[in-house]
Amino acid sequence: MKILIVGGTGLIGTKTGDILRRQGHEVIAASPRSGVNTITGEGLKEAMSGVHTVIDLANSPSFEDNAVLEFFETSGRNIHATEAAAGVSHHVALSIVGIERTPANGYFRAKLAQERLIKAAGIPYTIIRSTQFMEFLPGIADSSFDGTSIRLSPGLFQPIAADDVAAFVADIALEPPRNGAIEIAGPERAPFNEIVDRFLKAVGDGRHVVCDPEAAYFGGKVESHSLVPLGEARNGHIGMNEWLSRR
Repeated sequence: MKILIVGGTGLIGTKTGDILRRQGHEVIAASPRSGVNTITGEGLKEAMSGVHTVIDLANSPSFEDNAVLEFFETSGRNIHATEAAAGVSHHVALSIVGIERTPANGYFRAKLAQERLIKAAGIPYTIIRSTQFMEFLPGIADSSFDGTSIRLSPGLFQPIAADDVAAFVADIALEPPRNGAIEIAGPERAPFNEIVDRFLKAVGDGRHVVCDPEAAYFGGKVESHSLVPLGEARNGHIGMNEWLSRR
């Protein structure tokens, strides 16, 4: 099968491409560095020629509210128009668990807009909604540090390792389109503040974590179940201890 991975040189794209190539599939890793730009449309037509499945892992270079919304809307429209012309059979996109439950988060609003475009495009699709990656725990800690402590909500958190994400994305890309969403998550669920505190202690970071129900997460308040699947989900097998041992 010929598969195009938009954002194929990023963290998840690289891992997903490696899995699919080992299984014998022809994989094209598309990114601006390879001459494929989803914002301008440059190189999209050529990259999508003969492609059966498109995996969209593209991400905005800016996280400012208006910029990220414009990125996902422009990129989505260009991708879907090119897919329709090329006769693509399956559009797979990586999104985020709970984005509709934290409306104050501008990035989450932009991902919802991306999902709406996917549903309206007319291309058979599967949306993969993932919990936060373990690889982003250092950035989460830094973004929540106020100079004296790291303030985090006690809302539930279920981070997933990038290796598990890539394995799920590769598997789902080979399945029939769902025309709906599949949720994926890590194997361990605990309060947000406790997971980050556990990570910091494991890596020798002495910063103090404070449990604060009012703490914002990238601009949005975290309720008890904002960031975890509410129903059926596919859970990864790499827990925090194993992930830490691989670092």
